[in-house]
Amino acid sequence: MFIEELTQKISLENNTTEYKGKLDRNNFVGWLKTIAGFANADGGKLFIGVEDKSHKVIGFTRNDVDKERNYFNNQVNEHLTPRPTTKIEFVRYEIKSLERFIICVHVESSPVKPVILKYNNIPAIYMRRDGFTNGATYEEIRQMSLATQNSQFDILPTDEIYNRKDFLDLLDFYAEHNNDKKYTDKALRSLGFYDKDMRLTNGALLFKDGYNGAKTGITCSVFAGFNKGSERIVTINRFHCNIIQSIKNVCDFIYQRMNHSLIKTSTSRINIDAYPKRAVFEGIINAIAHRDYFLDGTQIQVDMFRDRLEISSPGSFYQGSTIGKTYDLSSIISKRRNEVICAVLVDCNVMEAAGTGFDKITEEYSSANENHKPYIFSTSEHFTLVLPDLTFETGITNDNELQLMYTPISKSTEHDDKVLSYCYNQARKAADIAKHIGISDSSYFRKKVLKNLVDQGYLLTSKHSRTNFYKTNTDYVKIQ
Repeated sequence: MFIEELTQKISLENNTTEYKGKLDRNNFVGWLKTIAGFANADGGKLFIGVEDKSHKVIGFTRNDVDKERNYFNNQVNEHLTPRPTTKIEFVRYEIKSLERFIICVHVESSPVKPVILKYNNIPAIYMRRDGFTNGATYEEIRQMSLATQNSQFDILPTDEIYNRKDFLDLLDFYAEHNNDKKYTDKALRSLGFYDKDMRLTNGALLFKDGYNGAKTGITCSVFAGFNKGSERIVTINRFHCNIIQSIKNVCDFIYQRMNHSLIKTSTSRINIDAYPKRAVFEGIINAIAHRDYFLDGTQIQVDMFRDRLEISSPGSFYQGSTIGKTYDLSSIISKRRNEVICAVLVDCNVMEAAGTGFDKITEEYSSANENHKPYIFSTSEHFTLVLPDLTFETGITNDNELQLMYTPISKSTEHDDKVLSYCYNQARKAADIAKHIGISDSSYFRKKVLKNLVDQGYLLTSKHSRTNFYKTNTDYVKIQ
């Protein structure tokens, strides 16, 4: 039997059609190229269970066709980013009274391009043209990027179907912040929560009850000292849950662990929280709303130090410049990176329809002195809100040091952060480093601090005459 006997619409292999007898387990990159090429071009169909040259139908049993579909989905999920939208259709037929199936994979042209095929951590971009799949040219990659530079992760459709019963957390959250009003399906539909075919968007999926994917990952840590080079981490919690539960979990984490104090007046006592709850809530909402969900393998980072709270979200301000560090929070204007997520949070009355909500944070700290003023800094990789601890009398310490980001150091000391900051832009002598951080140039300092950082790759060394110089390894340590 030939494929033309099953359908009259089949054509020779061309820009939008290809055939595979089965998915090659030993060379899965070969057929993944086709999927990526279709997604980067005009879309297409891949028929599985059909010989590519003869168009002879091979087919699968009911059990085998299900295994083939699962294998296809697993490899696409693992190796293609962003995941192209596909629809899988089983074509049933009978031969000698035996039931058989072929698979037709419909691949849509991706609204976000290029779709990247990654194997062994090596990325590659492919394009479908003239019936073949080849590496994309520089000009094609450039055109794809320009055409989709304003695309947003959360508006892209998924294969999951909307069911109101799957969003009880969201419905309860909406009622809680809107005087027990009911969140209607019509209101959700108008926001792009799901489309005319009832397919959920990426943003909607992150609100679903029971969601535990990596896209909403948040790590919350409490450090004993003033930086990540402190002697120990007191607590570390990791959350992977829907957006509503994420908000609640992070708020609870901070509220339960922050300090409290009292100020006595002539007539009363005033309770002071380390971090105003309203400021904390606004900071968390902002981090979740403006996070770059395209960045796989990243997470929102919430770090509590002795003098401050830092809330850091992946991605710079959307369509905004890198602002460095600023105390003027009200001057920050950030366009929405995630239309669906932001619209839902606005409807839930926990986010401003315009702006970032930083005005409320500034208001909560309006009576604080200069050492207790919140600030924000942004790079091309992330943006971070810093809330000073109002119960820490001297305010934020070591403010002249660079804000660094690096993985935890084995056998770390309280001096590591200062050393790496001081040596970040210039190579330094051991004696100068010791003087800068306020300790003696002792054998302890050279062996336990400098040598430990060198041995683990955080510091690089060079020798001039008989003197060793130390410089921070910027492959291991980044400025926040």
